[in-house]
Formats: sequence, C-alpha cells, structure tokens
Amino acid sequence: MTLARVDRRQRRSPARPGAAGLDDRKGLPALRRRQGRRSRLTALAFVAPLLAYLTAFYVYPLYRNLDLSLRDYTVRSFVAGDAPFSGLDNFRTVLDDPTFGPAMRHTMVFTLVSIVFQYAAGLALAVFFNRHFRLAPTLRALFLIPWLLPLIVSASTWSWMLNSESGVVNYALHLAGVAPVDWLTSPHWALTSVIIANIWIGIPFNLVILYSGLQNIPGELYEAASLDGASAWQQFRHITFPLLRPVSAITLLLGLVYTLKVFDLIWIMTKGGPGGASSTLATWSYQLGFGTLLPKFGPGAAVGNILILIALAFGLLYIRVQRRQEA
Repeated sequence: MTLARVDRRQRRSPARPGAAGLDDRKGLPALRRRQGRRSRLTALAFVAPLLAYLTAFYVYPLYRNLDLSLRDYTVRSFVAGDAPFSGLDNFRTVLDDPTFGPAMRHTMVFTLVSIVFQYAAGLALAVFFNRHFRLAPTLRALFLIPWLLPLIVSASTWSWMLNSESGVVNYALHLAGVAPVDWLTSPHWALTSVIIANIWIGIPFNLVILYSGLQNIPGELYEAASLDGASAWQQFRHITFPLLRPVSAITLLLGLVYTLKVFDLIWIMTKGGPGGASSTLATWSYQLGFGTLLPKFGPGAAVGNILILIALAFGLLYIRVQRRQEA
C-alpha cells in the first residue's frame, strides 16, 4: 500500500530535467558577489598598512603645514592650538619680504646647476662603466660611496676641505701658486661651494639609474651601427641618448625634487650665509620657523608650501610630457 502511494506521487510530479542546473545558476550571482567582496577585503588588508603610512607621514604633515600657513601662530598659540585664521596673509608677508627674491633665485641656480652637472657626470660615468672592463664593478662600487655616506658626514667633510685657513683645497691652490679662496665666507663663493658639494653627492644616484637604463638597450643595435660604420659619438647620439629618454626624464625629475628641498648640506656648510648669499627657500623656511627666539611659524610654513607647489608643478609637467610621448 505504501509503495503504491509513493509510485503514484512520482507519476503525478515527474522530475523536471535541468531543475538542479537552474537552481545552481540562480546561486551563481550571489556566489560571485561573495567572492568579489572577499577579494576586495583581502586587497584592502594588504593596502591598509601603506594607507596608514601615507596618512601618518605624508597626508597629516601636509595638512598641518597648510594649517600653519593659514593661521597666525605664535609660541603660545602653537602650544594651546587656538591660533586665529589669517587666510593668505602669511603668503603675502613672504612674497613682500626682500629676502624672497634672492632666496628664490639662489634656489633656482642651486637646483638647475646641480642637476645639470649631476646628470652629465652620471651619464658619462654610466657610459664608461657600460664597457664592462675588469675593474668596472669595483670602481662603480667606489663611486657609490658619496651616496651611501650620511649627509652630515659629507657636509662636514666638505666644510673642512673648503676651510679658508686649513682646508686641503686652498692648500692645493697654494702649491699651484694660486691665491687662497674664501670658499665658505665670501658672498661670491658661498653658493658655488654648496653647489660643488651637492653635485658630488648626487652623481652616484644618476650613475646608478642611468647605468640600469643602459642595461636595457639591446647590444644588437650597437653591433648593427658598428657594421654601418657609425662612430662612438654617432652611436651615443642616435642610439644611447634617445633610448635613455624615459630613464633620463625620471632621473632629472627625482633630482629636481630632491635638490629643491636640500637643507642640511647648506645649513652645515654656510647656514645660508654670509649675508644670505647662499640662502635658499629651504634654509629660509627653517630660519623663519626655528632660527630666531621669536619664531614665525606661519611664514615659515608658507615658504615650505611654496616649495611643495614648485615640486608639484614640475611633477605635473613630467606627467604631461610622458603622456605626450606615449601617445
């Protein structure tokens, strides 16, 4: 009796072919949504430390610097945190200051001369070491020493070398019959002295980046050019330099951004003097904020923001040039 009843029920409701498949297909979107949500959470977990680092060490300091430049901070209000809002008054104060013009000019000269000579010397050395002779690895490692030394050590060493009375440079000039030069105390030579030291420090960075770029140029191009009778200069002009343009662009941009904010080298060697002869926007910003008994936090932060805007402008220019080249 029971078996007959079960049999009748099976005949009344025959199984629909594909019903299980339809149910599976209905569950696919939900499964995909769960997998997508899980993937996003996993990606966020990996990115979270980087976001925390950028927020703590970049976003928040930039925000604080912008807030300093838009308020009238004194020592008391800096501690208490109740500085009144002053708008763009700090920027007007900086732009109207007679120090702004010379500091901007010194910054531009210091930056442009440094990166030009750093790039030229780094490119020449990269091409030289690309010839793969026996001592190339050893000499290349020795050229990295200025880059590996702490900047305070390099600046102190150059200060001793360029000392007017006991420096080794003036001693060498004396042996050559040349009158000694007041490298660090003369308004005519102070900026030149810090530029020379900065060029020496920056050459290894250009050497490393440009040498890496040279490794990506196929050797077959040089072989074909040699078979066609091209000289070494023609090979450099028509093969090496054009193919190094992307690497050269990022090298110059990074060098520009780094050189714009150089402070410790100049401060250790000349402190921006004598009489502001080697003062840049970076050293002037420090002098305004920390170099006096009555610090001017607002104007000092405004000078720092001007430096950031200059670096940002060159960065946007680089991006635009890169997009135009890729197009």
